[in-house]
Amino acid sequence: MEKIKLGMRFQGKVAIVTASTLGIGFSIAQRLGLEGASVVISSRKQFIHAMLGLGDPYESPLKTVMIGLEEFCLVTAEKCWAAGKLRAQGIEVLPIICHVSNAQQTKNLIDKTLQKYGKIDVVVSNAAVLPSADPILQTQKSILDKLWEINVKSTILLLKDAAPHLKKGSSVVLISSLAAYNPQPTMAMYGVTKTAVLGLTKALANEMAPNTRVNCVVPGIVPTRFVALYTSNDAIREELERMALIGRLGTAEEMAAATAFLASDDASYITGENLVVSGGMPSRL
Repeated sequence: MEKIKLGMRFQGKVAIVTASTLGIGFSIAQRLGLEGASVVISSRKQFIHAMLGLGDPYESPLKTVMIGLEEFCLVTAEKCWAAGKLRAQGIEVLPIICHVSNAQQTKNLIDKTLQKYGKIDVVVSNAAVLPSADPILQTQKSILDKLWEINVKSTILLLKDAAPHLKKGSSVVLISSLAAYNPQPTMAMYGVTKTAVLGLTKALANEMAPNTRVNCVVPGIVPTRFVALYTSNDAIREELERMALIGRLGTAEEMAAATAFLASDDASYITGENLVVSGGMPSRL
């Protein structure tokens, strides 16, 4: 990303990005920060490599130590790997503990942001889970509840708390998935929840207009840990690459670039839209 000449479209703005300590979420926070935003990052769990002196979690996966943020609170948040990496790039960052399906923690995320910065300009709802590869009719009720709670309901809870503080010119970006258009058997219920996010985008754009724009980025296949089950298999990965007209999988940085566009004033006349970033993979309901 450092090789790309970036503008400063978010200078003086404050952006909240949920589930933003790894993968696409981290890249979104990084992109917004490099373009001038003060970024609020959050996660339910966190790597504490900085605390233990283990370095980058991607470079030492066997040494990765996961802890519950609820138990270690501010100590963990302030020393989290993601915040340290962003600060090293000159980005103003506030790490906050937040399990997005917990209404009290979501409220705390908004409250702490306002206490620190006094405003919110951009909200990116990125949190999602893929806890099961079972067919829909074989999925346990607890898993169905978890998928709904985190992949759909958490966005509503987040915006219920954020909306009163979003002023004219503010922007919300939801993150869906290409699976929303054609849910595959091994991630069918996940795909259904992401289809719901497409509809939620349309409904919220209508409800939050005219002061706040609401759009959605629909990532194609990006080889992060979230989909490692698929992309770590060479045969599956090659097949996925053949499905993309561009002939390769996407990157987290490309998803971040699309998100930054929709969140910026460059997209000031765009709302209620679902932007597919899939390298040309089929994407129609």
